[in-house]
Amino acid sequence: MGQTAMTDLTRLDLIEIKLAHLERALSELSDELLHQQRDIALLRAHNRQLNDQLETLAGGSGASADGFEKPPHY
Repeated sequence: MGQTAMTDLTRLDLIEIKLAHLERALSELSDELLHQQRDIALLRAHNRQLNDQLETLAGGSGASADGFEKPPHY
């Protein structure tokens, strides 16, 4: 094997190593994105629930089922 053949093999090895690292990084990023999408869906559902509770409280007259009552100075 000449110097060129060895250099080509070394370059190919380096490219394969970089590719393996990139594939692992892509997989990790994909997993993290999936977790974030799940978290966002849960947070949106929780936000919707809290907004519904606020609307219920704001729409009530005086005391609500939860016992919330506006102070007299409102």
